[in-house]
Amino acid sequence: MAQIKSPSLFFVTSPRTPFKMRPEIELLVREFAGLKWVSNTTLQASFMERLAQLPEFEGEYNQNNPALSARDRITRGPKALGFVNLDSISLTPAGENFLDGDLSEEALLRQLLKFQLPSPFHKANAKIKKAFCVRPYLEILRLIYTLGRLAFDELCLFGMQLTDWHDFNAIVEGVRQFRIDKEAHKGQYKKFLNDERLRIVAEVFAQEIASGRIQTRESAGASIGKFIKTKANNMRDYADACVRYLRATGLVTVSNPGRTISIIESRRDEVEYILNTVDRNPVFINDVAAYCKHLYSADAPTLLTDDRKTLEAKAVKSAAVDSATDAKTLTANELKRRIKHAQEAQRKAIINAQITELKAFTKYDEVIGVFNDIKAKDVYDPSLALEWNAWRTMTMMDGGNIRANLTFDDAGNPLSTAPGNNADIICDYGDFTVTVEVTLMSGNKQYDAEGEPVARHLGDIKARTGKPAYCLFVAPTINESTISHFYMLHQTKVKHYGGKSVVIPLTLDRFMGMLTQSKNCGYIPSPDKVRAFCEYSMSAASSAEDEEMWYDAISKRADNWLL
Repeated sequence: MAQIKSPSLFFVTSPRTPFKMRPEIELLVREFAGLKWVSNTTLQASFMERLAQLPEFEGEYNQNNPALSARDRITRGPKALGFVNLDSISLTPAGENFLDGDLSEEALLRQLLKFQLPSPFHKANAKIKKAFCVRPYLEILRLIYTLGRLAFDELCLFGMQLTDWHDFNAIVEGVRQFRIDKEAHKGQYKKFLNDERLRIVAEVFAQEIASGRIQTRESAGASIGKFIKTKANNMRDYADACVRYLRATGLVTVSNPGRTISIIESRRDEVEYILNTVDRNPVFINDVAAYCKHLYSADAPTLLTDDRKTLEAKAVKSAAVDSATDAKTLTANELKRRIKHAQEAQRKAIINAQITELKAFTKYDEVIGVFNDIKAKDVYDPSLALEWNAWRTMTMMDGGNIRANLTFDDAGNPLSTAPGNNADIICDYGDFTVTVEVTLMSGNKQYDAEGEPVARHLGDIKARTGKPAYCLFVAPTINESTISHFYMLHQTKVKHYGGKSVVIPLTLDRFMGMLTQSKNCGYIPSPDKVRAFCEYSMSAASSAEDEEMWYDAISKRADNWLL
């Protein structure tokens, strides 16, 4: 049983993207079904070691204590949301629907609405005097709906205080007053936000501060300033996790580049039904068996789409079926699958419309503005914003079929970054391919994290297409070790990477400059211009005395890449 240790809200943070749980759950129930998870460190370690062998696995795990890493992955998301029963490892009815790709969003939504504090899985620590009485995802969804839009800063400061749903109206008033005060501090928002953050965090954690319990895990010393900063960061992390999971349900969207959260208009009726019908009170707090039966159910709580007439009407409206008569012949799940596929088609149409706008350079100022916001660290999800904006840049900059390995929501806004083992962006120019990899990492971490995967992704593209392929590597700054590594890959044939690897490192400023050149040249650069730039990097590497000379040459060429 996990303990509630903080007087502010918390959410599932592992994994950061909910659908990454699916291969992990599949592995667990496929290879360890019927076994006991709790206190079985041998099994937990075996699971973690098997998981690390899967192609979908990303990141690292504690090889000195793989059981600990396994618990982090299974007891946080899959157990807390009721997808697996760990008493005797098995898939719950809710978990079965979650693993069904066409029903996974709905399954996730039901489980988020049931997540509650307290519960038999989450009891308050004796040191926490604040009473919890809340279904966190439900109340945050209500907060977004009630206010029309919710800025991420507002969610961090006020939404994380919603530990008791009876305080909902007071939280709403707090946000509205914050907005009034913000208008009174125009031009000084960062200072105003910092002052408000210090004030609010000090109020939320007043009990800990008064009792002297201000030492953090990151620091051996006890400092109020350090304590408040740590707690503010924690609240931000939980707010981020909350948004990621709510977005995955398809009910909410985040404006570009992630400043405000709002309800997707086409799903407003579903949200209204949820807010009017789902019980706000936690249930079966001290009854494990009853709580598990409630949590594991695939049918609770009831959603608007569980109503047959509503479902049929939605299928007709979304063009998922040809007529109302056809809708009556299908089962509920068949209708839901068709609606999902129709929504995917509508999403593609929205993205195609965006591409048309981008190719006309109508979004140029916005794209440059997002890049500047990224550099100023003034975006909600900088990694997602960078990947999305790089896709928009390549779409604007030249011809070709430019595909981002992003996922998008129904409003056409970026939802999550590319899954592992894939290039961030793939540009198909017919007889050759260019991949684009982006990162915010700097220093040696950039080389450690990106050096090998970038070359591997490029090699995979070569093998898959059978065509020449090149790569643009974009980051705010380029580390010297990264430059050296990519220079060596130009020179050395590595069979695993499909021969020599042409990976061209570009600072974000130079990448932006290449876009500006495309806008100002008066024509859409042909693929030949792209290929010429990539081949120049090959010739420059052959003639350069060292990596510094090569990097200087390609940087200068990037500044005039259309000449």
